[in-house]
Amino acid sequence: MLVGVCDFPGSYAFPPAGYGGIERWLWAVAVGARAAGADVHLLGPGWLTDLEHDWVRKPVRLEDLTAGSLAERELQAAGYDLLVVGHEYPSLSAWTRTWNTLDCDVATFQHSPAFRHADDAFDGERSRLYCYSPEMIERYAEHQPITELAVHLGLGEEEPSAVAGRDLVWLGRIDEEKAPHIAVRAAQILGRRIQVVGPVFDSAYVRRHERLFGADHVTLVGELGGPAKTAAIRDASVFVYTYARAYVEAGAAVFGESLRAGTPMAALTWREGTCAEAALCERTGVTTVADPDEDDETAARLLALAAEQAEDLNHTQVQEIGMGRFDPARHFKAISARPC
Repeated sequence: MLVGVCDFPGSYAFPPAGYGGIERWLWAVAVGARAAGADVHLLGPGWLTDLEHDWVRKPVRLEDLTAGSLAERELQAAGYDLLVVGHEYPSLSAWTRTWNTLDCDVATFQHSPAFRHADDAFDGERSRLYCYSPEMIERYAEHQPITELAVHLGLGEEEPSAVAGRDLVWLGRIDEEKAPHIAVRAAQILGRRIQVVGPVFDSAYVRRHERLFGADHVTLVGELGGPAKTAAIRDASVFVYTYARAYVEAGAAVFGESLRAGTPMAALTWREGTCAEAALCERTGVTTVADPDEDDETAARLLALAAEQAEDLNHTQVQEIGMGRFDPARHFKAISARPC
């Protein structure tokens, strides 16, 4: 099987070394495809040039090709079986024109809870949309979505063996939608230290909660990548997961990252059917569903209780389960196969 994994214009590298969402998924698919025995071409100019030592890299974007051009004919002659792409592209006419010329399958993962697709973007067979959680499946039901947990990888983020760890960790972009202030308050309730890892996307939000973020038990680490990022997760006793009441988590990279590192999770959610419910089980984490009408203090206390319970889970077992559940080769096999 020949697989083309396509980049897209963006501010993050392909693959990213630290923060990043769908960029990390595309890299995980490429790694998983190779591990599953497929041939892989990295399509687009965004892929790091030093990957050319180990990968076939073709710096062209399908949406930029003109009909009958030499570049298009070369791609057509390659004989792709599958293209893997960002979720916007099956609805982009310039992209789908080239895809139809290449005459292959296309697969993508829904990483945004709001993007509207063209009515004919997916047929559930030749063109396939994958979604993480029950609530995402419901949102995109008209496009015949297929349930699948996304796998995300960054450069140099191979996980060492699990350890029991200490203290708490929260990782993600720091803004209102991700609500890390609730995790910080939960740690304070427990009398525990917490590392907050990630880039600040909303400085006004941080200022609104400056008493919490500036407290003695909090370390604002900033953005980490590679082994330092993996170590921050692995060395924690519990990963605490939060988001705002109205926010819908679509791709949820952190679940795979935490479980693969062997760190159990305490997840705060506001409704049933979320990514936390899809990703976690009683052996890997504790999910608590808060009433969205309750205040942040009540939610933080529920999260603190979940963290206490999650801390008793076996880190080695968490890692074993995580490595299977979020295995790149397994994930590629799932998205590369047409439904029966």
